[in-house]
Amino acid sequence: MNLCKSHKGAVLIISMIFMLIFSALAVSMATISGTNTQIAANQRKVNCARACAESGLDIIRLWSNQVAIPGDTPESQRFDLIAGSFQSSVNSISSITPYYDSSSITIPTVTLDSTVTQSFSAQITPIDSETLQVNITGMYGELTKTISVNFVFGTRAHTAFDFGIATRGPLSLTGNVELGGANVSVESGVYIESEDSLLALSMTGNCQIAGDVSIANPSAYVNIEGNSQIGGETGQDAIDNHVSFGAPSTEFPTPNPAHFEDYATNIVDSATDTSTDATFENIRIVAGTDPNFSGNITLNGIVFIETPNVVTFSGNTTITGIIVGNGSLEDNSGSNQINFLGNVDSYDVNTLPNEPQFAGIRNETGTFVLAPGFHLSFGGNFSTLSGAIAGNGIEFFGNAGGTINGSIINYSDEEMILSGNSDLCFNRSGITQIPAGFVPEIVLQYEPASYSEIQL
Repeated sequence: MNLCKSHKGAVLIISMIFMLIFSALAVSMATISGTNTQIAANQRKVNCARACAESGLDIIRLWSNQVAIPGDTPESQRFDLIAGSFQSSVNSISSITPYYDSSSITIPTVTLDSTVTQSFSAQITPIDSETLQVNITGMYGELTKTISVNFVFGTRAHTAFDFGIATRGPLSLTGNVELGGANVSVESGVYIESEDSLLALSMTGNCQIAGDVSIANPSAYVNIEGNSQIGGETGQDAIDNHVSFGAPSTEFPTPNPAHFEDYATNIVDSATDTSTDATFENIRIVAGTDPNFSGNITLNGIVFIETPNVVTFSGNTTITGIIVGNGSLEDNSGSNQINFLGNVDSYDVNTLPNEPQFAGIRNETGTFVLAPGFHLSFGGNFSTLSGAIAGNGIEFFGNAGGTINGSIINYSDEEMILSGNSDLCFNRSGITQIPAGFVPEIVLQYEPASYSEIQL
């Protein structure tokens, strides 16, 4: 029997079977490839929508950096004020107008790229008294992706504390005054608002400012005479290289003298002998007393001064505490005064004895004098002043000088005068907390760990 003749045509059949298999595989692969291409395209669109949402988050973070409300705002009113501040912030830097309905802030559609229809929108709602939830929806064509993040209420010090001296009024330096930094020259930087005076800074004699000078009034000018220097340079070079005009307005902190009032439990009035050597703790100087502490005086804790009063320290004074005046920020008359005419030794409140009367005060760090409405005069020597100094009118004269662990804040629009041989060395290194008694700002702080993708 011929085997070849019995299988005639088998190769053709087998070849056709293989062709059918390979054709089916080719069709399947083409189908799979098309599906994968579609999946990849959809995934790309979803990622583009997510990218739009994340771009929206970056923009909202930028806007929220401009949001601030007073630190003493009651919790029940915070969201209302945050909404107003947020709307003002957004309107000042964009054409977008968020709207607020007392329960949430809605940011309408913001176009990112009109050519490919990329945009985002957002809604901000309070979760509790300290936290806001922000849902941001990114849109790419018809696809959307929503992410959710939280912002919490935090506090920050006002920008006035970024300078050695911040004064609303003009500044005058005469004689041999030196303003330096204990660690770097920037610690002695000066901010001058000078809205009512075109002459913002006057320097005559051999005065020096180690840091730079920022002047808010764009029309103001500076007068430098003699060998006076700013940033190590004299004359026009000092002005050109170290003075900026039309600088951004700095934020002056709101003082809160009442914060310390309950600590002052011991009365000093006209019947109190302040002319001899004595130690006083947590005192309240009654209005109209006008005391002169002329002996060797030790002051521990809080010195709370009512208005009106002229308080003079003409002897040798050792202060481990904070001097507080309860005047008005609008009072630039100089009728209320605190005068340091003798030598002053100052120590931070955290060095007070661990005794019951100082229990709360030991934590009130960073402030030496907080006296709105009081003119402050320093005419004696000191080695170190233990914190920030704030008042309405501040003067250093004679041989007054030493290290100041903080900033000088002058709320008065009258001229601030430094004269004689007043060498002030500002040490602001390591200061991270807001000085005691100053109302901080409440700001919004982003919490990265709260990021999540949600389905709406």
